Amino acid sequence: MSEPLALIAAGGTGGHMFPAQSLAEMLLANGWRVRLSTDERGARYAGGFPDAVERQVVRSATTARGGVAGKLAAPFKIASGVLAARRAFRRDRPDVVVGFGGYPTIPALSAAWSLGLPRMIHEQNGVMGRVNRLFASRVHRVACGIWPTDLPQGISGLHVGNPVRAAVLDHAAAPYVAPGQGDLHLLVIGGSQGARVLSDLVPAALAALPDDMRARLIVSHQARAEDAERVTATYADAGIRANVQPFFTDVPERLAQAQLVISRSGASSLADITVIGRPSILIPFAAATGDHQTANAQALAESGAALVHPESVLDAESLTRDIRAILNDPAQATAMAQAALSLARPDAARRLYDLVTEIVR
Repeated sequence: MSEPLALIAAGGTGGHMFPAQSLAEMLLANGWRVRLSTDERGARYAGGFPDAVERQVVRSATTARGGVAGKLAAPFKIASGVLAARRAFRRDRPDVVVGFGGYPTIPALSAAWSLGLPRMIHEQNGVMGRVNRLFASRVHRVACGIWPTDLPQGISGLHVGNPVRAAVLDHAAAPYVAPGQGDLHLLVIGGSQGARVLSDLVPAALAALPDDMRARLIVSHQARAEDAERVTATYADAGIRANVQPFFTDVPERLAQAQLVISRSGASSLADITVIGRPSILIPFAAATGDHQTANAQALAESGAALVHPESVLDAESLTRDIRAILNDPAQATAMAQAALSLARPDAARRLYDLVTEIVR
């Protein structure tokens, strides 16, 4: 085949898969073939990738979880995945391999390193993840989504930003409608893990708002399936109109409509929030590796784009206070939206694509 082939490897969370999807869209638009290598968890997110992207589910594992038996079996599963990747690369040799982090990237990056293929990684968070840290000295470029990024000693990174999907770019810098006397749209998103604290606190905080404000609220709340019933009930008891789902497929549209976003500070969520430009209250996931979600939120807090609450000290009363303050102050809300937009990198996918072509030459 005459078209160059890019192998994109990404772990099984939206934080890895969404920027990978963005690069895939850019590569296809420039005449590349694209193959996605991920695990079974990641395959759940692959539905958003263009149909032209080939899907490949690989064997991988982590030694950090799974009990004694799982930890003992992990190296064998990883080795099996590496050998399978090498065989696949020999049949159809990629022109470049790009890793986005997560254990499913180990087979592809290991095979690329052993065969001497052009390769690079993209780190989404302000603290480099375990797998990307392992490969940082074995790739030709290290691209960073958050700046500054905590990198291993001796490693230089290039700040490209976190690529966002085409659906987000369609709403880039959408005009912000400041909170007024009409409906008040709130979006609550918790990422693919650790969202229970938002289900515990946000409905209670909104229920404590004044009657006139509650009556105007329209809430989109992404909650775990096991939490959805009680979250829905809390909103109903408070007379709040709410749409509670485990996963929204139209987050960009809901972001564009929102007067306020309450969110974890995962890298992809922050990229979406800044590209569209919305005020936010951020609650970093306390158990995130290296506390990287706190690092992710730093720039938004310092610029005035977001209020940041450590999970360990957050309570419903504090959340009620901040929600009320923002929604009652159109000028502040607008200033926060503008500050968020000032941090956006809507061209991150193009910057990343330029690095890809640079190492292939």
